Amino acid sequence: MPHLEGEHELDGLRFWSGESTVRVLDADRALGAMLLEQCEPGTGLWTLPKPEQDLVLAAVFKRLWRMPKDPHPFRHLSAMAAVWRKRTLAESERWSDAGLVHEGLRLLAELPATASREVLLATDLHAGNVLRAQREQWLAIDPRPFVGDPAYDATQHLLNDGERLRVDPDGTIRRFAEAADLDPERVRLWTFARAAAQPREDWGNDPLTVIARAIAP
Repeated sequence: MPHLEGEHELDGLRFWSGESTVRVLDADRALGAMLLEQCEPGTGLWTLPKPEQDLVLAAVFKRLWRMPKDPHPFRHLSAMAAVWRKRTLAESERWSDAGLVHEGLRLLAELPATASREVLLATDLHAGNVLRAQREQWLAIDPRPFVGDPAYDATQHLLNDGERLRVDPDGTIRRFAEAADLDPERVRLWTFARAAAQPREDWGNDPLTVIARAIAP
C-alpha cells in the first residue's frame, strides 16, 4: 500500500537486483503491485538467538550499503526526518518529557546533515524482514529506501529489542555497530533521536520513551 516510507520500494529492489534482497520478477508501478521471488523455507531471522541475528543483519547491511549513480529517484533521509519532526511538534501538548523530545528533535534535524558517508538505506531492516532462502541463505524484504547515513539503518533492529537496550544499552549498541563497521556513537545518537522524538500513538511512559532515557546523551 502507498505510504511515505515505502514509495521507492520497487526502485530499491531493482537497484539491489537480488544482492541480499528478494528479486522483482514483475511489477505494475501504477497499480502498486510487485511479483517477488519467493523465499523458501521463508523462516524469519528472528528465530535465531539475538547475537546471531546481529551478525546476519550486519552482513546483509554491508552488502546493501552503496550509493546509486545520479540521476536516481531516491529521497534523502532528511525528508523523512522532517516529516517526523513536523508530526511530533504537532503533538507537543501530549509530550510527557519535553526536554527529552526537544533533544530528539534537534538530533533529527542535525544528524542527516552531518554524515561522513551516504548510501542507499533500507531503513526498516530488522529480524522480521530477513528470511531464510535457497539462492542465498538470507534475503531481505520490504525495504523503505532513502539515501543517507548508514548509522541510521541500525536503529530499527535495535529498537525492536527494547529489553537488550534497557539492560545493556552501551554494550548492545557498540556490539552491533562494530559488527556493521559503524560508529557506535552515531548509532546511539540516531537510536536516541528516534526513541525520543519519532511520532507515536502514546506519548506517556511508552517503551520508546523508556529506551530514550536509557541511552540519552
